[in-house]
Amino acid sequence: MAWREKTAWITLAAMLIAYGVYFTRISTTSLTPLSMLAFFGAVTVIQIMVVIVVTTVLAALSGREAGARPDERDRAIARRGAGVAYFVLLVGVILVGVVMPFHDAGWKITNAALFMLVVAETVRLLIIVVSYQRGWHG
Repeated sequence: MAWREKTAWITLAAMLIAYGVYFTRISTTSLTPLSMLAFFGAVTVIQIMVVIVVTTVLAALSGREAGARPDERDRAIARRGAGVAYFVLLVGVILVGVVMPFHDAGWKITNAALFMLVVAETVRLLIIVVSYQRGWHG
């Protein structure tokens, strides 16, 4: 498995678990705005720490591969993922910023925007993983 594929898997798994917990909790319990922000902050910090620790350990085990500069294929795969994720995010911004204000307000819009960021990043990482798995060369 390529180094960038490994890091995409790590980031994807940590993100889906962390934000899965966050969105499940806020949709099933009533939280005050301050406790929601504190919970979001805690989930985000834990996710970042897990990604950093696991990636550091993996880098130590991988040796030179972890320090290698991205080649043309790595850059093409990253561009492909970012390009598709951009359009997912664009649709999300239109829904959250243009449609939702007509019938929703406050934290519902904020959490919907956060959800669309997570969806766009999930799409980006999935495209990276699938591209490496299928041997896509751009």
